[in-house]
Amino acid sequence: MAIKFLRPALTAAATLLVLGTGLVVGTDTTADDAYAAGAPVAAPASPAAPAAPAKPAASAVGALFADGSHFCSASVVHSTAGDLVLTAAHCVKDGMSFAPGYHDGVAPFGMWTVTSAAVADGWTTSADPDLDFAFLTVRQPGNSASLESLTGANVLGTNRGFVHRITLTGYPDTSDSPVVCVGDTTQSDTYQQRVACPGFPDGTSGGPWVTGGAVIGVIGGFELGGDTPDVSYSAYFDDDIEKLYASVTG
Repeated sequence: MAIKFLRPALTAAATLLVLGTGLVVGTDTTADDAYAAGAPVAAPASPAAPAAPAKPAASAVGALFADGSHFCSASVVHSTAGDLVLTAAHCVKDGMSFAPGYHDGVAPFGMWTVTSAAVADGWTTSADPDLDFAFLTVRQPGNSASLESLTGANVLGTNRGFVHRITLTGYPDTSDSPVVCVGDTTQSDTYQQRVACPGFPDGTSGGPWVTGGAVIGVIGGFELGGDTPDVSYSAYFDDDIEKLYASVTG
């Protein structure tokens, strides 16, 4: 079950980009996405920028904070600027910060301020569950290094089909450490996918679905991610998220 609030408007402190239409990096990598094993996840090379150093998969996943508490989950996704985070659209709210690698109440890479958020226009107009994803741009005042250079990142995988073995990670509201599950995805509707993983309650929305170093979903979509903690949903990542990604990354 995922967090159940809808997105209010962002304040002037952060810019909301409503974009109707992302590549996204669609190539597979050889990185093992098994969080529990601590295997490395490295961003792919691109003509504009070299790949970031390999980091433990856990460091690219983190918690979203507002008003002093974490309320949703998110993950670093590869971009040339190295400042991009992926979450569920229904998680977007005022005053957000991202704590990558958050565990046991510790933010090992510090807090990163969300400066803008991009969602599809179909989410803004009708909260379309098939468009329940968002890209957040972040920065850390006084730090010249990019987020991705410190944490590593998953690539964005689109149009991969519905059946995968994934690693699912999220931060329950009541825990200062993530829950992790390896499970098999299936199709639940035309543009929805599901996975049966126990123990994903409120707060895990936006948690990434990772396979082979690519993120192919986030907890959200149908019933804002599911109405029980044992089955999670995601919008299917197809051309819609590919266009949104492209509009953010240029």
